[in-house]
Amino acid sequence: MADHSGMRLGKNAPRHEIRTLQMAQYLRPEVLPALPESQEWYDKVGTWPMMMNDRLGDCTCAAAGHFIEEWTAYAGNKVILSDDQIVAGYSAITGYDARTGTNDNGAVELDVLKYWKNTGFAGHRIAAFVALEPGSLDHIRASVFLFGGCYIGVALPVSAQTQGVWAVPPCGLSGRGAPGSWGGHAVPVVGYDAHGVTVVTWGALKRMTWGFWQAYCDEAYAVLSPDWVSATNPAVNGFDLDQLDEDLLAVAGAGLSKPLASACREG
Repeated sequence: MADHSGMRLGKNAPRHEIRTLQMAQYLRPEVLPALPESQEWYDKVGTWPMMMNDRLGDCTCAAAGHFIEEWTAYAGNKVILSDDQIVAGYSAITGYDARTGTNDNGAVELDVLKYWKNTGFAGHRIAAFVALEPGSLDHIRASVFLFGGCYIGVALPVSAQTQGVWAVPPCGLSGRGAPGSWGGHAVPVVGYDAHGVTVVTWGALKRMTWGFWQAYCDEAYAVLSPDWVSATNPAVNGFDLDQLDEDLLAVAGAGLSKPLASACREG
């Protein structure tokens, strides 16, 4: 039996802002390739580091580190960020003091995404991020297929501590199965099939059923990265980057230069 009860979580409650752009605005069904029944982006990665999430509530930053490892692995120049690099980002976002261990209180995903876009982890900045409808399986599949994954938050129940595969327990959404009864956790989705999704957590791949996804996922984002499109994947087919650039400029302010999304134009 799996036992993850000693592992750390660290995703704080979702914060939704009206300025956050929505994926539904940019998908172009008329040119979007047919989504395959299954897709995985982990075969070329090998091992997944813990990135301190067994000792710190830095899952939101560890998830970013795992995406960077995946994207660069598929681009042929795999980069594994060190624990110090992950913790440096966590400290910058949250005020965590690695010397004293104070302020290890987790992070809000939206804050991590903004930091990732504006500053980056060890020089790896994302171009943009857009919010998905957490309950939309098509959005999740599109995000994984087009952009190599999906950055999600789950309100984990206590029952997930001892499950080999995360699934809604027989007791349903009460008692040990109550959403958030264990806490919030951030994970990257790196694959899907008819039965559910594959995520990375605590240094390993983990399966999650679609039923679990619909019951416990409370936020989800597609993340656009130059690291990913450099892998010559069909990362931007069916996604309106021109409109995204315009909207990002409108949100960020006319005084800023053209958004990094422009860097994702060539895959």
